[in-house]
This record gives sequence, C-alpha cells and structure tokens, in this order.
Amino acid sequence: MSIAAADQALLLQTVSAVQAAGRAVKALFDPAARPHTMQEIASAIAANDGVSMSILRQALAQARPAARWDDDEEGRGPLPAGEWWVCDPVEGAIHHIHGSPHWGVTATLVRDNVPVLSAIYLPLTGDTYTALAGGGAWRDGTRLHVSSKSDLRAAMVGTGQAAPGEGAATHRRLGRSVTAMLEAALVVQVSVPSTMQLIAVAGGHQDLFWQFSQVRSGLFAGALLVAEAGGRVSDLHGQPWHPGSGAFLAGAPALTVAALAVLANSDAGAAQ
Repeated sequence: MSIAAADQALLLQTVSAVQAAGRAVKALFDPAARPHTMQEIASAIAANDGVSMSILRQALAQARPAARWDDDEEGRGPLPAGEWWVCDPVEGAIHHIHGSPHWGVTATLVRDNVPVLSAIYLPLTGDTYTALAGGGAWRDGTRLHVSSKSDLRAAMVGTGQAAPGEGAATHRRLGRSVTAMLEAALVVQVSVPSTMQLIAVAGGHQDLFWQFSQVRSGLFAGALLVAEAGGRVSDLHGQPWHPGSGAFLAGAPALTVAALAVLANSDAGAAQ
C-alpha cells in the first residue's frame, strides 16, 4: 500500500476515533451548566478531557502504534522528529462546561512537524471536518474552499487567545492588533477556540484568522484544513508557518499581504 493510500485509510480510523470521543463528551453536555468558581471550571474540564482522551488514545494507538503522543495539551514549539498524534479532547472546553455549543474534538497526525491528516468532529451539529495533505479539505462530503475576497475592507477577520494567562505583553499586542484590524477590515471577532474560527476560514465563512502566542493542539488541525481548502498559512513575516513560528496567520491568499501590513504596523506603533 502506498503512503497516500495508507494515510487515507488512517484518516478514516481517525474520524471514527474523534466521533466516538465526541459522542461520549456530548453525553456529558448540559446546556444549563453554569460553573461559578475556577475550581468548578478546572474540575469539569479535567473530567471531560479524561473521558474523551481515553477513547482517543486507545483508538489512535491501535490505528498507528508507532506514532508517539503529544501529552502537553498546551504545548508550544516543534516536536521531535517522527510521527506524533496531536489532539484536543475537547477543543473549546470552556464552552462545553458553560452550556455553549462552540466545541469539538480534534486529532491530527503530525509527521516531522508537518500535519498530514486531521479530523475534527462537532458533536452538537454532527459535522465532521477532515483534511489530508494533498487530498483537500472536507465537511462530510462537501469540499471546502477559502474565501476569494481581495479587499480587506470587505473582510470578516478574527483572532483570540491561544490559552488563558498568556501574559501582559501578549495581551497588549493582541489588543493593538484588534484595534488596527477594526480600522482596516469590515468585521473583527475575538473568540476561542481557534479551531472553530479556522473551520470558518476553510469554508469561506470567515476570511482571515491570526494569533500571536501559539498552542500546537489549537492550530495543527485548522492549519491543515485551511491549507487544503486553498488558503495561505504563514507566520507574520509571510513565511510558511511551522510550529516553531512566533505567530500565525491563515486565510484567503489575496488578503494576506494587506493583513500582514496591518499587523506589522500595529507592532511597529508599539515600538515608537
């Protein structure tokens, strides 16, 4: 079997894994949930992650025994060489435990720091998003395509935190970039998780997404999805993105030059 055929077969197994995990976490979802304290929030997230991760690890280890597991859900930077599973057992967990629908389950196989296949399952809608390097990006049976917009003034753009508590410098940088984009683009949203915005970018419902501080599990799946949907994925210098990059931009190819200029100017303004 060729590598491409083997990866296609593995993608189907990955889809089964995220769907099984998603169904288990859906059974724990309560639209009336309203946690009150940080302890309640942390306990609920840990419990849901544990249920989902146990299913993912068993299924994916069986599907690809030689691949290692990225145990650091908030890990940053490149991984050692070889194959790794990078998963988020409940991407958007903060929404799940507050009774909001903006969450899912993701699993990505990363080979020498390049994502090669990914599956994202949204249990409350039943949508499954998949991407295979060289094989396109899909929502169930529908091929995805990024926006064809070329005017940033007509663009819907977005950003958000990579994780809570990123630090004052990153928060200030994020705030300056939002202000700059509010003046340059049509609509700006600031939300989490990043994967939900990247799904929208891959499907052409949103035009751009950028982020400063990075978390591997929040970017690998969406980065592959956007790239396979015809989008451009880069750092903020316009170079191809990799997990060692300092920042992230993904979206419609015809918008990225203008977006990079806006973001560069927001950084330059802070230095003056």
